[in-house]
Amino acid sequence: MSFIARPQSPDAWINQIFNAKAAQNGGVVRRKIAWIEAEVGRDLFEAEVKRRGFHCIEAGRQLIVVCHTGPVRFLF
Repeated sequence: MSFIARPQSPDAWINQIFNAKAAQNGGVVRRKIAWIEAEVGRDLFEAEVKRRGFHCIEAGRQLIVVCHTGPVRFLF
């Protein structure tokens, strides 16, 4: 699958993701890895998740961000 990069700065793209209602309410956001790589690069995205104290999970071709700083427990 190909992605067309938008004429948007990496900071603007990251802010858009983390200003989403789910992120603001401590929920979960997920994005395709290929999309993240095309828009801002995986390293920058992961650094931003870490800077915010959130948790990042890779599942298949998706990155799932748990947007809170508390502990995360995998049940199975």
